[in-house]
Amino acid sequence: MAPRQKTPAANCTACRQNPHQPANCPCIASGGWCHGFHAATTLPERIDAWWAQHPHFGVGVSCGAAGLVVIDIDAHHAQVPDRSRLLPGILIGPQVKLDGLATGYDTLALLAALRRQPTPAEDEQTLRVRTPSGGMHVWYRTSDSHSRYRSSTGASPKVALAWQVDIRSEGGYIVAPATRTSAGTYTPVGQTRKPAPLPEWLAQELARTGHMVALERATNAPPVPALRPQRRRAPKRAARILDPLLTQVAACQAVPQGAGFTEKLNRAAYTAGGLVQGGHLAENEARQLLLDAANCARPQQERRNSTIIDSALSAGAQRPLHPKGRS
Repeated sequence: MAPRQKTPAANCTACRQNPHQPANCPCIASGGWCHGFHAATTLPERIDAWWAQHPHFGVGVSCGAAGLVVIDIDAHHAQVPDRSRLLPGILIGPQVKLDGLATGYDTLALLAALRRQPTPAEDEQTLRVRTPSGGMHVWYRTSDSHSRYRSSTGASPKVALAWQVDIRSEGGYIVAPATRTSAGTYTPVGQTRKPAPLPEWLAQELARTGHMVALERATNAPPVPALRPQRRRAPKRAARILDPLLTQVAACQAVPQGAGFTEKLNRAAYTAGGLVQGGHLAENEARQLLLDAANCARPQQERRNSTIIDSALSAGAQRPLHPKGRS
């Protein structure tokens, strides 16, 4: 990190004058620190050489490479958005009182309360770091070798966990505790100094909000079988909405990578949750249909499929669907 800053040290003159991809940078190959977290290393001799030249450098950690998911809670003074934007994908009804909500601490606590879980900001089992601005970094590690998590900002219209709550993981970095900047010091909170495993409920929320990206091995997959008709008690109008989504999920079998499987399964399960809550589909039947389609496409990750389905079904149930037309 640049001295007294929370941003990476500047690139060398050659890198600034001749833009190029980090993977092609000769500086990194020769032990330089250009391109920020792309130059991250665990080699002691390289680290010693950097700080021998610049003892006032700060410390940054490449989250994705380190297997970290860091919940970055902001406490900025900003206009609170409409309740529909506080927790993306979750309908917050008018019966929920939002008096006093002002920061990421509040939206994260609200999400945790809706899931009947303690807020990560008070998780004493993992490393927590107070930031100079009054926010907090909650560090978790992930041991799931089949998935990674993308970074996001709490203001993102596409991928966000909660308003004023950022995610630092793949493609992002975090300032290490005890690092001093001109704004203050990043100070550990409590006694824990190591990241704990990512809680299951948070993993489900990250999957629901599109943060999870599967790392799937390419295989010689057989042709996609047609999704066989299922005996269902749901009205035909519910089936007309859900069947196309289930077919898209099952069709991912033919594309081992880059098929958008997680997004498609999440959308199908979210829709199914709305149909269940609207009284058009039995919950156990909806879950089985989703599992059949998901496990057809990705049989090697049944547990993860179930996690995505359960989370999205729960989220979709907060917005009942009432299809038009006769049953």
